[in-house]
Amino acid sequence: MQLTFAFIIFIISYALIISEKLNRALVACLGGVLMLFFGVLDLDSAFIHHIDWHTITLLLSMMILVSITSQSGFFEYIAITVAKKVKGKPIPLLIVVSLITGVGSAFLNNVTTVLLIVPIVLTLTRLLNISAIPYLLMTILASNIGGTATLIGDPPNLMIGQAVEHLNFNAFLLHLGPVVIIIFAVIIVAMAYFYGNKLRVTEENRLKLMDVTATRYLKNKPLLLKSVSVLIITTVGFILQPILAVELTSVAMAGALLLLLLTHQEQQVEEVFKSVEWVTLFFFIGLFMLVGGLKEVGIIDEIAKSIIYYTDGDLPKTAMLILWASGILSGFVDNIPFVAAMIPVIVEFENYGMTNLDPLWWALALGACLGGNATLIGATSNVIVAGLAARANQGFSYWEFLKVGAPVALVSFVISSIYIYFRYLIYFY
Repeated sequence: MQLTFAFIIFIISYALIISEKLNRALVACLGGVLMLFFGVLDLDSAFIHHIDWHTITLLLSMMILVSITSQSGFFEYIAITVAKKVKGKPIPLLIVVSLITGVGSAFLNNVTTVLLIVPIVLTLTRLLNISAIPYLLMTILASNIGGTATLIGDPPNLMIGQAVEHLNFNAFLLHLGPVVIIIFAVIIVAMAYFYGNKLRVTEENRLKLMDVTATRYLKNKPLLLKSVSVLIITTVGFILQPILAVELTSVAMAGALLLLLLTHQEQQVEEVFKSVEWVTLFFFIGLFMLVGGLKEVGIIDEIAKSIIYYTDGDLPKTAMLILWASGILSGFVDNIPFVAAMIPVIVEFENYGMTNLDPLWWALALGACLGGNATLIGATSNVIVAGLAARANQGFSYWEFLKVGAPVALVSFVISSIYIYFRYLIYFY
C-alpha cells in the first residue's frame, strides 16, 4: 500500500511541477509532507537520511555571497564596460554577453547568474533599441552550458558532487571543463551566424551606449572591495578544497559568514536574508523528501535493476543510455527532480557489479545540465529568464525557444557522446 501511495504522490507532484500552475516549492513540500502523512517516510529518516542539508547549505551560502556582491554594482559595471569595449556592435555584444553568462554560471551558479545578467541585458538592448530576445535566449543557453563545467555551476552537478565524495570542485572542472569549452565555442559560432543578419544598431543608439559611464554603477566602493575579495577567496577555497581537506560546504559557509561580518554596517543581515531565494531552497527540501519516499518503498532499486537488465551491465552502453535519456527527459521535465531520482539509481549499480561509476556520473551531469536547453521548462534558469523577460515586455513563447534550444541540445548531446566515448569508454571494448 505504501508503494502505491509513494508512486501516486510522486507522479501528481511531478505533474503539477511541470504544469507550473502552482508554485513549485509549495507542490514539492506538500508532496513531501504527504509522504510523511501516509507513512511512506518518518520524520527522522526524512531529515537525517533523505534531505541533503549539504546541498541546501551550500546553495544558501552562495546566494548570500552573490546577493551582497550585487549590491555594490560590480556586475553592472563589468557588463557596461565590456559592452563599451565592443563599441555596442550587436554580434560582438551577443558573444560577450554569452561569455560573461557562461563564466559566471560556472563559478557563481547559473540561477544566480541569470538573475544578475538579465536586467543588464534589458538595459543594454533598451539603450541600443534592439530586440532583447536573441540576447535573452543566448543567456539561457550559455547559463546551462557554462553551469555544466563546475560542481557549483548547475544544481544537478551540486547534487552529484554531494552524493559522491571524491567528485570535488576540481574533478568537475577537469572532467567536464574541456567538453563544455568545445560545446560553448560551437554554439556561440552557430548563434552568431544565425542572428548575423537579424540584429542592426543605428549609429545614434550605439553612441548612447558609449556615453554611459560605467563607474556610476559602482554604488559603494568599500562594499565592492570587501565582497569581491571574499568572493575570490571563496572560489580559490573551492579549487584548493582537496588540499585543505575541508568540505566544500564549509568553505562556502565560511565565505558567506565572513562577508556578513565584514559588511554588516553597509548591509543589514536581515535585508541580506530577505534577498535569498527561499523558494528554490524549499523546493529542494520538498524534492529530497519526494525522492526519499521512492527510495524507501524500493522503486529506485527496481529502476536500477531495469537499466542493468536492459544494458546487460555493459558500462559503455549504460553510460550512453544515461546521457541521452537524462538529456531528453531533462528537456521536458526540470532537471533537478530528475537528477534527484537518478542519483540513488546509479549508486545502486555498485551492488550489481559495476566498480567504476565515474563515466556514469559524467554522463548524468552532461545529459541533465545540457538537456535543460532543449525546452523552456528544462531548467530553473530558463523559467527565471522567461519570467523576467515577460515582465519587461520582451517575452518569448515555449515554441520560440524550442526552435533554438532543441537543436542546441541535440548538438551538445552528440559532442558529449563523442567526448565520453573517447575519454572514458573506448578502453572497455
